[in-house]
Amino acid sequence: MQLPAEGKGSLAIVGIVPGSPDQMTARALKVIAGAEIVIGNDTYLDQLKEFLTGKTIVRSSMGKEVERAKTAIKMAQRRRVAIISGGDAGVYGMAGIVLEVLEHENDAMPVEIVPGVTAANAAASRIGSPLSGDFAVISLSDLLTPLDVIEKRLDAVFSAGIPVVLYNPRSRGRPHNFLAAMTIARKYLDEKTPIGIVKNAFREGEKITITTLGEIEQWSDGVDMHTTVIIGGLESRIWRRGKDVKGIITPRGYHRKCLY
Repeated sequence: MQLPAEGKGSLAIVGIVPGSPDQMTARALKVIAGAEIVIGNDTYLDQLKEFLTGKTIVRSSMGKEVERAKTAIKMAQRRRVAIISGGDAGVYGMAGIVLEVLEHENDAMPVEIVPGVTAANAAASRIGSPLSGDFAVISLSDLLTPLDVIEKRLDAVFSAGIPVVLYNPRSRGRPHNFLAAMTIARKYLDEKTPIGIVKNAFREGEKITITTLGEIEQWSDGVDMHTTVIIGGLESRIWRRGKDVKGIITPRGYHRKCLY
């Protein structure tokens, strides 16, 4: 195919949210609409079928992020390229590796990073307001981060008494990391600490479970790579309407300042 003149290309790294396309930002939709080439893995591209008509599609599998970044940079020298990232591109997404490759290659290409809704925000919105104040996000995947480093980070954030969001909590290749994280949580948190388990947030097959740290083992088999787990902090509580459990609330502190 004919390439435009040198210097006419552009590169955007687009966060497309973890769920349905109707959660995408207006800017993300505009950038994808203006792209000539869209690069991503099958899962994300399949979510965007209705927006990709007439575009060149470059598919890449999980685990090929470096190759995907290099391909995007090369094509963006002369074409308008959008590289797709789930959730927010800068939170466990493609932004980091694309910028690292650009830095390594000393490439001065301008890049736009289009923010999206990361899994923590999406999952939190389905279970009330568990992340009203300070919170931490930790990935339990040890593919890129050694397990001992992950455990040190878990110990630090649970000791702070703030809510903790777990990404990549459990896979077939590492089924024990999740319950190991719960063991660390128990060093600092009560057994009644609420936990929200959100699987396939805003996608088909969405499933929401509200439980406690003391009962988490009975739900652990249902936790997988499509699940985001939110462990409440010291002040978090289960949100009820009558006898119905609706979700989790973590007070921000208004109750200490205001009457309501």
